[in-house]
Amino acid sequence: MAGYVGVLVSDPWLQNQFTQVELRTLKSHFNTMRRENRCLTLADLPSQMAKLKHVGENLTEKERDSFLRDSYKCLNEDVDFELFLRVYLKLQAHATARMGNNAKNSSAFLKSPTSTLLHTISESEKASYVAHINNYLGGEEFLKKFLPIDPSTNNLFEIAKDGVLICKLINVAVPGTIDERAINMKRMLNPWERNENHTLCLNSAKAIGCTVVNIGTQDFIEGRRHLVLGVISQIIKIQLLADLNLKKTPQLVELVDDSKDVEELMSLPPEKILLRWMNFQLKKAGYKKIVTNFSSDIKDGEAYAHLLNVLAPEYANPSMLTVRDPSERAKLVLEHADRMGCKRYLTAKDIVEGSPNLNLAFVAHIFQHRNGLSTQRKQISFVEISPDETQMSREERSFRFWINSLGNSSYIDNVFEDLRDGWVLLETLDKVSPGIVNWKIATKPPIKMPFRKVENCNQVVKIGKQLKFSLVNIAGNDVVQGNKKLILAYLWQLMRCNMLQLLKNLRFHSLGKEITDAHILEWANSKVRNSGSQSHMTSFKDKSLSTGIFFLELLSSVHPRAVNWSLVTKGETEGQKKMNATYIISIARKLGCSIFLLPEDIIEVNQKMILMLTSSIMYWHLKQPLEDQSFASSDSDSSSVDTTSTSTLDDTASESSADDISNR
Repeated sequence: MAGYVGVLVSDPWLQNQFTQVELRTLKSHFNTMRRENRCLTLADLPSQMAKLKHVGENLTEKERDSFLRDSYKCLNEDVDFELFLRVYLKLQAHATARMGNNAKNSSAFLKSPTSTLLHTISESEKASYVAHINNYLGGEEFLKKFLPIDPSTNNLFEIAKDGVLICKLINVAVPGTIDERAINMKRMLNPWERNENHTLCLNSAKAIGCTVVNIGTQDFIEGRRHLVLGVISQIIKIQLLADLNLKKTPQLVELVDDSKDVEELMSLPPEKILLRWMNFQLKKAGYKKIVTNFSSDIKDGEAYAHLLNVLAPEYANPSMLTVRDPSERAKLVLEHADRMGCKRYLTAKDIVEGSPNLNLAFVAHIFQHRNGLSTQRKQISFVEISPDETQMSREERSFRFWINSLGNSSYIDNVFEDLRDGWVLLETLDKVSPGIVNWKIATKPPIKMPFRKVENCNQVVKIGKQLKFSLVNIAGNDVVQGNKKLILAYLWQLMRCNMLQLLKNLRFHSLGKEITDAHILEWANSKVRNSGSQSHMTSFKDKSLSTGIFFLELLSSVHPRAVNWSLVTKGETEGQKKMNATYIISIARKLGCSIFLLPEDIIEVNQKMILMLTSSIMYWHLKQPLEDQSFASSDSDSSSVDTTSTSTLDDTASESSADDISNR
C-alpha cells in the first residue's frame, strides 16, 4: 500500500492531471533519480529530466535549467514527488508554448494560461484588468482597504494571494457562482484557509467555463503573474460576453432572417456572435470589409470608426474617416468612445498592435453599453424556450464545462456543434479510459470529408458499447447530425463512467471491484448515519434532498469543520432551499470537489447531477491520506464500498438517458 499513487499524491489538483498509468511511470522515474542522486534537488532536474517524454525531447538541458531558474528562487530545495510533478507539468506546458501547439480554435483568452508560461505578461492587459477590478469591486467592504489597485505596480498579484479577490471577481462575472459564506475572509488567513480559498476559486472558475489546466493553488499563493493574469482575463471575458445570447438579448434575432438562422445563431459561441453583430452594424454603415477577428482586421481603426459612427452619430468626428495615420485614427476612436460613455479597455497603441484580448473586451463593452439593436423585445415564437429545452441547456452547460476541464486539444463552445466530428469525444474517452481509442483509424480536424467524421463517431459509439453504455439504436451518424438528446444521453453516461472509474481506481477502498451507484448511495447514508444524524436518502431522486440538509450533513461527516451550521436554513421555502444549495456547492468546491451542477439541480433533485455531487464528495474523501480519515470507522467505509451488489445501475442511474435513446 505504501506504493499506491493516490496516497503519495495527496493534492487533488495533481491527481486530476494524470492517469494512474502516467503517475506510476513518473513515480518510477522519480525513484530512479532519487537512487542515483541520493538527495534530489531542483538543480538536479534539468539533466535528470532528459529521459522524460515531451520535456526531454522538446527542451534542451540549457532551456530546462533557464526555465527553472526563472521559476524558483532556490534551486537547492529538496524535491519530493509532488514538487517533481509540478515541475514536470510546468516544463511540459513551457515546451508546448515554445512549439506553438496551442489549440487552433481556442480564443486568445483561453490560450493565455498556457502561452503566458513564457513568463511575460502584457502591461497593457494588466492595466486594463486592474481598471476593470477597481471599477467592479471598488465597493466591496472586505477589499476596500486594498482598492483601488495601482496598475503601474504588481500589487494585483499580492492582493490575489489570499484568494478573496478572484472569488469576488467570479461572482461579478457570473453572479451567485460562489456562496460568499464559504469564502474565508479575515484580516490574516493561515496557509490552510488561504489554500481553501484558492481551491474554491479554481473549481468555481472551471464551473463557469474557464480553462485552468496546469494551474494549481500554489501558483496563486506564490503570485505567479502570468498564471494569475491568465485566469483573471478569462473571468473578465466571461463577464463581458454574458449578454451575447438570445436569452439575455432577444434583440439579437435582428442579425438573422428566419428560424433556421436563429438555431445557427443560438449554437454560436459569444465571441462569434459579437463578430456577427459588429459586421451587421458595419454593413449598415457602408463598410465593405468583413471583420473576422479582433486583431489584424481592426488594426487600422477604420472598422471602429464606422462602428462608432453608426452607433453614436451624434459624437461623430469626420476626421476619423479621413486621417491616414492609424495611430491618430485610434486616438480619435477612443475619444469618440469616451463621449459615448464607454469605459476604455485599451489604448491607441493596443488598437494599432492588434491586441486580441483588449480589442475583444473593448467591442464587448461597446455592445453592453449601446448595441444599436431594436429596443423592443421581439416576440418571435421560435425563440421561446420550453421547459425541456431549459433542462437540456443546463445539462449541455454542465457537460461542456466538464469536457473543457479535462484539457483536450480544443475548447468547445457548444456540445451539439463542436462534438459532431467525433475528435473531442475520442480525446475525452481516452482520458476516461486510457488506451481504449484506436487512434490509427481516427481522423484529426480539420476534416473535409464527411465520412471521416462518421468513422470517428462510429468509433465513439463502439467504445461506448464496450463501456456498457445504453446505446440502443444509436449510430455514429446521429452524433454527426447533432441529435441533441442522444448526445446528452451519451455524455451523461461518459461523465458517470469517469467518476465510477476514478472511484474504482482507489483500490485500497474498492479492492479493484466495480463501483456502482448502489455503493455510492450506501456510502453516503453510512457516513451521515455514523456522524449521528437521522438524515437519509432513499435514492438519488429522493425529493427530500431538495432542502439540502442531507448534503450538508454529508459534507460535515467527511470534514467536520466544513459546514458553519449557523448559516444553514431549514430548507422549507424556495428561498431557503436556494441558500442551502448554493452553500453546498461552494463548500464542496472549497474542499476540492470538481463539480458542474447548479443550485437548481439540487432544488429540483436532478438525479443525474445529484449522483455526480454525491460521488464527487465520496471520491474526494476516499482519496485523502488514510490517516486523515478519522471521522468514521473503517468498517463503515469498507462495508459501503465492498457491498456485493452486482447491479451497475440503481433505479436512479440514467433512466431518462436510456429512455431518450430507446424511445427514438
